[in-house]
Amino acid sequence: MSLKLYFAPGACSFVPHTLLEAAGEPFEAAMVKLHKGENYEPAYKAVNPRSQVPVLVDGGETITQILAIATYLNDRFPAMGFLPGEPLAKARVLETLAWMNNTVHPTFTHYFMPFKFTGDEATHGELKSFNKQLYRGMLAELEAMVTAMAARGQAYLGGDHFGPLDPYALTLLRWGTITGINPEDYPALWAFVQRISLLPHVSRAMERERLQLSLYKPA
Repeated sequence: MSLKLYFAPGACSFVPHTLLEAAGEPFEAAMVKLHKGENYEPAYKAVNPRSQVPVLVDGGETITQILAIATYLNDRFPAMGFLPGEPLAKARVLETLAWMNNTVHPTFTHYFMPFKFTGDEATHGELKSFNKQLYRGMLAELEAMVTAMAARGQAYLGGDHFGPLDPYALTLLRWGTITGINPEDYPALWAFVQRISLLPHVSRAMERERLQLSLYKPA
């Protein structure tokens, strides 16, 4: 078994986790418990000195970062069509994937781990509140994307095939529920996320990670 994925339950590593499940080739799933600091232990830092997930190992090669892993898996399993073949369509998907990873994701991190951005605990509440509002706006952008997708008659955010945008959208909405955002505020996105959660490859990844689709609790 040459493929090995290092993942953390509920993290963005859920994206390649679902892609590997969809590809159908056997792979080893190695759980990294971030809440226990396992990503900072010497054994894991030997795999990824940056202490981040995901990490994909294929044979003797180690690949990090969502965009790199998603692109690699697309090329490794071309029949899956994880990314569109047409250059402009592919660029549009990667454009959105980069936005999810470098803009939406860090906004949630500012809410979830404000201590990473300031040592002044007195400002943590304001930092969380501000970024929660930013996050709402970003979920609204995802809502518009799903609505446009449906208007085009497409089943997935990247087109006609399941790809990295779909599990990332699920992850980002799920994270929103952690902040206290009601997923029903985004009906098209929420319906889409519920639908793709039932896909066998997504369901298997969710089961391995023991994920609930929504952690929203009304005030």
